Amino acid sequence: MYGRKTLNRHASLMNRMAQVLGINLTEMMIRGKISGDEWREAVVRCASCSEPGECLHWLAEHAEAGVDRNAAPMSDTPGYCTNRMMMARLRHQRAEDELATEVAQGG
Repeated sequence: MYGRKTLNRHASLMNRMAQVLGINLTEMMIRGKISGDEWREAVVRCASCSEPGECLHWLAEHAEAGVDRNAAPMSDTPGYCTNRMMMARLRHQRAEDELATEVAQGG
């Protein structure tokens, strides 16, 4: 079992990773694309990662993708990311939702 400090650190890393990928996890939860249980499981998976230092370095290198609205989001997580599949699924769902919105608006 992981302590609160460890889980909070990894929740932050996971949220930053999502942000760099152009994913808003809070919005995805509101839309029902990820449940609270899935989010908690993802935090635990992140906490089990053997590369948190590498993750911090990768996030620092790609920080502009998550902050600058004019910067393109990264297209994928680093290969060692324990939430790689979940992030890819959420990106795909976000893209589908954006396309559906464009079609509905006649664009």
